Amino acid sequence: MFDLENKVAIVTGGNGGLGLAMAKGLIAAGARVAIWGRNHVKNKNALEILGDKAAAFVCDVSKEEECINAFKSTISTFGQVDFCFANAGGSGRQGHFTSNTLNDWKDILDLNLISVINTFKPVIAHLLERKVPGKLVVTSSVAGLMGMAYAAGYGTTKAAVLGLVRSLAIELGRNNIQVNAILPGYIETEMSIETPQTFKDAVIRRSATGKTGNLEQMEGVAVFLASKYSDFMTGQAMILDGGHTIHPM
Repeated sequence: MFDLENKVAIVTGGNGGLGLAMAKGLIAAGARVAIWGRNHVKNKNALEILGDKAAAFVCDVSKEEECINAFKSTISTFGQVDFCFANAGGSGRQGHFTSNTLNDWKDILDLNLISVINTFKPVIAHLLERKVPGKLVVTSSVAGLMGMAYAAGYGTTKAAVLGLVRSLAIELGRNNIQVNAILPGYIETEMSIETPQTFKDAVIRRSATGKTGNLEQMEGVAVFLASKYSDFMTGQAMILDGGHTIHPM
């Protein structure tokens, strides 16, 4: 039903966590996947998991020139791109708002907003030149809706990409290019091992289901957003949070 055979996807930050889960789902549905990641060793480890339908390219997506080069390498390897998952990002410096310097703000903007712009620009140009349908997906966060104390930069940038998603959805809609965002809540990854138990407990209390998420759920969401069954869905924020954002205090 969700056949992605003969399609090619880019997944930034696809060498671990949410990105690797999305790549696994896309490959299981038949797509070929280009991983863009900064860490060569993690890229290599990801390829051992993903198999011969994947390729990896070292790329810091906060730098435009590196994205241009990674895109050229992707086209050289696969010949085309049909989907792009701008997943790479991070939490940035945490602390009281008054302690954040201007450089801290510039860093988080580069990490979570400029990186998406750098990633999407060559992909959009490619899709428009080919005159083919396409799918663009950003990994945002429920923090983009709810905010996050002591992580204002993270909440702000994750909200900003939602504005970008809506703007691009309008701009590209008549070209049959859909643009959407995934807003994960708390999902267990290798990075979440360091999350304080008090935070996990608070998330579970706020969750309508009383559960945290898992990476397999990200696989299915990625496949749906890449498939033809999401063709009538664009400019949307797809929340995957077990009901965290709807549960009353």
